Amino acid sequence: MLDPRSLYLRSMMLKREEVPSFRRYPFNLPAVHDFASLSFRQPVTFIVGENGSGKSTLLEAMAIAWGFNPEGGTVNFAFETQASHSELHQYLRLARGTTRPKDGFFFRAESYYNVATNIDRLDAEESFGPPIRDSYGGKSLHEQSHGESFFAAFMHRFGGRGLYLMDEPEAALSPLKQLSMLSRIHQLVAKRSQFVIATHSPILMSYPHAEIWLLDEKGMRQVELEETEHYIITRKMMNNREQMLDILLEEEY
Repeated sequence: MLDPRSLYLRSMMLKREEVPSFRRYPFNLPAVHDFASLSFRQPVTFIVGENGSGKSTLLEAMAIAWGFNPEGGTVNFAFETQASHSELHQYLRLARGTTRPKDGFFFRAESYYNVATNIDRLDAEESFGPPIRDSYGGKSLHEQSHGESFFAAFMHRFGGRGLYLMDEPEAALSPLKQLSMLSRIHQLVAKRSQFVIATHSPILMSYPHAEIWLLDEKGMRQVELEETEHYIITRKMMNNREQMLDILLEEEY
């Protein structure tokens, strides 16, 4: 297991003195507006929050600042479908550990289709060496269901001793597959890997000893799983389903 003192990504800070204006996007997001720095102390860190809280924006900026393609993939992927990323990465400073990762991947659910398309294109163009798809299980990601193609990357492309940044990886995964992903994360942590994951999934957030950072209108703060709305609402729904449905579906007369 990766010693917290030897994490590949140790911390990140916002170069606040260089930010042109905190009144424009993305610097006006509460989680960014008051952000100074974040230290990583465990091999698995979760960034959580409501839609629009800025968790994907922050993770994207972190990935670009590290050297990943904005749309996802490895540091060697140089394709661009549409430049939609923010300028936040230009104002982040990352502190890297003394040990360099041997592997790395920026996984983002919303643009994974573009990654799959780029892999197929490169395999069609290259006439030497093994196909890139071999690293993803040997089958085109477009020839699999959305969830299967997600899991192909987790199981085959992620090899260990790597830094893996993941944006909502649960998007196409059933609860059972999310449990399988928990197991896969644990296998890779045992192989000296580090994860930073933006997610809505209380299943993934339950990973032991992981740090959870909540983004909301108050900014960013560390919380326990049981303090997140994701956990609280899911638990209420499962334990008091009829009561919750009565409230949600109450007819107005």
